[in-house]
Order: sequence, then C-alpha cells, then structure tokens
Amino acid sequence: MGYRIGQGYDVHQLVEGRPLILGGEEIPFEKGLEGFSDADVLLHALGDALLGAAALGDLGSFFPPGEPEWKGADSSDLLRRIMEMVTSEGFKVVNCDMTLIAEAPKLAPYREGIRRRVADILGIDASAVGLKATTNERIGFVGREEGMAALAVALLEC
Repeated sequence: MGYRIGQGYDVHQLVEGRPLILGGEEIPFEKGLEGFSDADVLLHALGDALLGAAALGDLGSFFPPGEPEWKGADSSDLLRRIMEMVTSEGFKVVNCDMTLIAEAPKLAPYREGIRRRVADILGIDASAVGLKATTNERIGFVGREEGMAALAVALLEC
C-alpha cells in the first residue's frame, strides 16, 4: 500500500450579480465569484489537489474555461467527475483539508454542511474532511475584498 499527496490552489474575483458558491453551498452574500463555471474556489482547489495526487494533471486540462460544455458548470459535478478519474486509477481518498482565504463572509455557519457535502462526493467520512477559513488581514486583493482564494491538500491511498 502506498500514499500520494496533492495540493491545490484557486483564486477568483468577487463581483456583483453572481451567487457565492463555496464548497457546493450557496452562501448569502452581496457578491459572488466570477468564473466560467460557478467559480467555487474551495472545490476547484480540492479538485486540483486530487488530480495532483493522482498525477493526472490539473482542473483546466479536463474542464478548460471557454469550452461551452463547462459554461456555468456546478463544481460539485466537476468534483464527482474528478473522483471517477481518481478511483478509476485505483486510488482511494484518505482525507483532505481545505482553507478559504477571505475577509467575509464568515464560513463558520456553513462549515459542517460543506464538510458533509464534500465527504459525500469523495466517499469518505466527514471526520476526514478538514475545512477552515482565515482572512488576509486586509492585505492585498483578498484584504481589499476584491476576491477569494483557497488552498487544499488531499491524501490518496493506492
């Protein structure tokens, strides 16, 4: 038995007129994230971490922006597709950990729902899904509330 670890990073700009989707959940907020899909930074970072751990490439290789098929795509569906790829290569997810970097809104009221949703998609127990949030201390584009970023790591067993 062996293990593989992967990391992921994603960033999207905050804009008016779009819903804010984080971890597959719609979060009440005055702005949403701009992107070709639903721009879910948490699930995009996690998808890249899973693909990286399996040495399969990155999110853009499989779901290129600009392709009509992925316009407005639900990132939960993209993560399910990634899991199909990962498991077809013989991997099983052991655990994952995600960090949202944003000044607002507070993630705490949505944390457990997001953890359960992600666990369901990955086929693991919610206790194996880490999720935390931090601010950027008002520094840079995140600090000015121009966008959000996310980091993720995933451990696969082969």
